Amino acid sequence: MEVVIVQDAKAGGELIAEGIAGLLRRKPDALLGVATGSTPLPVYEALTARVRAGDVDVSRARIAQLDEYVGLPAGHPESYRSTVLRQVVEPLGLSPDAFMGPDGSAEDVQAACEAYDRALAEAGGVDLQILGIGTDGHIGFNEPCSSLASRTRIKTLTEQTRVDNARFFEGDIEQVPHHVITQGIGTILEARHLVLLATGEGKADAVAQTVEGPVAALVPASALQLHPHATVVVDEAAASKLKLADYFRHTYANKPSWQGL
Repeated sequence: MEVVIVQDAKAGGELIAEGIAGLLRRKPDALLGVATGSTPLPVYEALTARVRAGDVDVSRARIAQLDEYVGLPAGHPESYRSTVLRQVVEPLGLSPDAFMGPDGSAEDVQAACEAYDRALAEAGGVDLQILGIGTDGHIGFNEPCSSLASRTRIKTLTEQTRVDNARFFEGDIEQVPHHVITQGIGTILEARHLVLLATGEGKADAVAQTVEGPVAALVPASALQLHPHATVVVDEAAASKLKLADYFRHTYANKPSWQGL
């Protein structure tokens, strides 16, 4: 696992966007896995700026969704499908046809989960998956004690998560769905490159447990230690609990330029 400590969220977004641009130069039709939430927004903004500047061509890129609410229609403004279209697909100038995600409004949710796993495999697999991390170490909606071999499946949201997400639903928790579809940890680990971005002091404990703690279902993100190409990008605040922070700074400063992200 490579750990890169940057000054702030903007710098992290720029670094990851350049990594994505490099991937697209090598593989123009790469399948990019995207996460929702506020943390990855600097990545999408920096990548959009590169596209508009003519620095990278994304016309053949494809976008894959990480998770989705169950029960919301696809066109609901707070569905993750709508969010990804609004924050990633449209700013990059991509067609909605370039986007793939699980069907959260399907009558048979389990079948929809299995279909999405198959669709990802049939698409050639995710080339680069962007991840955020919860304060409890969750990735996607794989909450603590999720199986490290789990596949795309339905999960029940904790009450705290529903309270936290109520701000997107006019402050009304009753509008927040109880269930989500999420790529499982086993599914996520099949991506060729995992890039986790964490910012802020509130994520410091989770980052330290993910990077330096044991691999354990209690901290789902710790499964990244098992991946052959995992990159953790953190700002100074999120890195504040890392015992090996100085080592991580040294290794990145002396990294061969040809290796890239």
